[in-house]
Amino acid sequence: MHVGLLEVVLRLEGNSSLKGKRKVVKSLLGRVKARFNTAVAETGGQDLYETAVLGFAVCGPDQRVLNTVLDNILDFVEDHAEAEVADSRMEFDFFFG
Repeated sequence: MHVGLLEVVLRLEGNSSLKGKRKVVKSLLGRVKARFNTAVAETGGQDLYETAVLGFAVCGPDQRVLNTVLDNILDFVEDHAEAEVADSRMEFDFFFG
């Protein structure tokens, strides 16, 4: 089994409250989860108004498929987030079942 991880750093310029950030992040994570059926979470920057670090995880039998899914998630985030993607990183691991 392969596990694919995607970390995305968003920059929410001009945001002045955690409430405003939560609205943007919660909406985006809900849409990604519904569309791609993936595990999602805010994994960093929880105390920062203008930065959000999001984590996405998928698993399956083929790393190529996972890479495609994570690429599609990143494209979706870039197109639909009310924030700028400042950085992103993917990792893949293999586990024996």
